[in-house]
Amino acid sequence: MTQQRKVGNLLALAVLSVLTQRPMHPYEIATTLRAWGKDQDMEIKWGSFYTVVRNMDRHGLIAAVQSVREGRRPERTVYRITDSGRAELVDWARELVSTPGPEQSRFRAGLSVLAALHPDEAVTLLRQRLTLLADGIRAGRAALAEHLRTVPRLFLVESDYDLTVKEAEAAWIRALLAELTSGSYPGLDEWRAFHETGGRSTDAPEGSDTTE
Repeated sequence: MTQQRKVGNLLALAVLSVLTQRPMHPYEIATTLRAWGKDQDMEIKWGSFYTVVRNMDRHGLIAAVQSVREGRRPERTVYRITDSGRAELVDWARELVSTPGPEQSRFRAGLSVLAALHPDEAVTLLRQRLTLLADGIRAGRAALAEHLRTVPRLFLVESDYDLTVKEAEAAWIRALLAELTSGSYPGLDEWRAFHETGGRSTDAPEGSDTTE
């Protein structure tokens, strides 16, 4: 079961993972997160970054070790991860890896209102998505193979997962397109008729007044 964490924003998880390397000040933490592509792995709201860091300090997940000043820049506080922070990082990682949770996507939202489109348009748009997916998968696999030449697979496992999910999505879209284009999709005729009659019922007796 998902726990109620003191600082539940996934940005806090990312900050903890960075600070396992060494103490850093917030600007350096943010720069490292961007360099590592963590904003591609999880939803990060940069506007709340400093608030999250302060909350983590308040709850004892990180602790200030010193303040530094570089040139004319404002003084910056350097933070380290605490023992509580390390325990939180490990516990949180265990939860995320072991327990499925709601992971809503824009595509799922679109599919939930697919009936708003004419079937022919839906087919065209799904084919367009499939083409873009295929291009992205090819580029992603090539980039992953290149990175694997110098980076251990353990540190690229999320990229492999992402590509595998996209490949599964592409396979699902191909299967859906096959049903739509062959006419075997259940309710396809009614779906088409709904759009081609402007949403009017096709079951009303001939000559009846349906305008009331």
